[in-house]
Amino acid sequence: MANSSALEFTVRRKLAVLVPPAAPTPRELKRLSDIDDQDGLRYQVPIIHFFRQHDGRDDDPAPVLRGAIAAMLVHYYPFAGRLRELEGRKLAVDCTGEGVLFVEADADVRLDLFDAALGPPFPCLDELLFDVPGPSGILDCPLLLFQVTRLACGGFIMAVRIQHTMADGAGILQLMGAIAELARGAPAPTVQPVWGRELLQAPLLNDDVLLSSRFVHREYDDVMDMNGGIVPFEFMVHRSFFIGWREISAIRSHLPSALSREATNFEVITGCLWRCRTAALAPCADEEMRMICIVNIRFKSNTIIPVSYYGNAFASPVAISTAGNLLANPLSYAVELVMKAKREVDVEYILSVATLMAQRGRPHFAVARGYLVADVTKFGFRDLDFGWGKPVYAGPAKGGVLAIPGVASFFIAARNAMGEEGIAVPVCMPGPTMDKFVNEMGKLMRPALADTFSKM
Repeated sequence: MANSSALEFTVRRKLAVLVPPAAPTPRELKRLSDIDDQDGLRYQVPIIHFFRQHDGRDDDPAPVLRGAIAAMLVHYYPFAGRLRELEGRKLAVDCTGEGVLFVEADADVRLDLFDAALGPPFPCLDELLFDVPGPSGILDCPLLLFQVTRLACGGFIMAVRIQHTMADGAGILQLMGAIAELARGAPAPTVQPVWGRELLQAPLLNDDVLLSSRFVHREYDDVMDMNGGIVPFEFMVHRSFFIGWREISAIRSHLPSALSREATNFEVITGCLWRCRTAALAPCADEEMRMICIVNIRFKSNTIIPVSYYGNAFASPVAISTAGNLLANPLSYAVELVMKAKREVDVEYILSVATLMAQRGRPHFAVARGYLVADVTKFGFRDLDFGWGKPVYAGPAKGGVLAIPGVASFFIAARNAMGEEGIAVPVCMPGPTMDKFVNEMGKLMRPALADTFSKM
């Protein structure tokens, strides 16, 4: 029996099965890049899709999607293998062809009870993406898990769990796009995948190979959690914030006009979240607060990343300020720090990160007093059609998906109850501070001026 304060339903699951590739695939050992196998990516990302009943179809989606997954694995065959750890904590995928996990289920609940269009958090997520006992680690485990849950209304939910070391958000979209095409009857994916992990590999290390002097990489500082900055999951509260054009316009009204014109939505919202989160947590004035921004170099003008590359191709630059300075200064201070950190990233930057990983044993980014945001609004998960029309919602299944709770938020394309397009930001925070955070966000989402400049 699944239940929450808002929703209660029963899920009946069949036993999980392994789905192998639909045709023979190469048996080989493929090394991941030095960006892929860093400690901060050794976890699983949950993705979820909600579909209405399609007027033109009454067939069961489970066997159709299962067949499409098997066909996809012929082209993306490393996903049918298992991760191994080599010397120096280096990860490689052993292309064994064993397959991925697939779970089929039924739930006595209607789609409209989920308010899915609003984005996460979703009630009873652990029932919709069941944690199959045993294979939930990183090494020697299936790299993908799918659960297709048929609903009482004729709609269905497809939830996916994927090893982040194998793909970033753009790569996950590419893989899911291949499944969508194959489920609609295509003989092969339009985009043929490229492995190419050597592009983001550190050079062979010797005394002459040094990190670029251009970059300090403070995102990988060794920071101790001396004041309880990391909070256990059971003390966290989950809430999603909708930010539409009115809210963005209001936040921009707190900025000088020149900065409001120059800063992107991501930079404005991130600066706002950082400042409000710091105020809610109320740290000591001299504590360093960290705002980590995900920047994907595949979208840079001088990128070295092929269009069909599906590995991780992003860096995690960090803006740093003492809590005192962050709160004593206007919002523009936080936004400018975010802009400076984010705009430092280029191809040389990410290659410098790859070298750091190889030299320092693939460290985790600094978590204490840190907050990470990633923008997935433009990836287009909602545009994928698996044969049942476009989903009501498609994207991250929850905020704070990292191994350490409360550290991360996604910016997700979403639609509010009035049908307005905007950005959903799931936030996970300690219970006592969430009310303070809501209050601080409310202050900055009220216009400071009658006339504001909105840069959408």
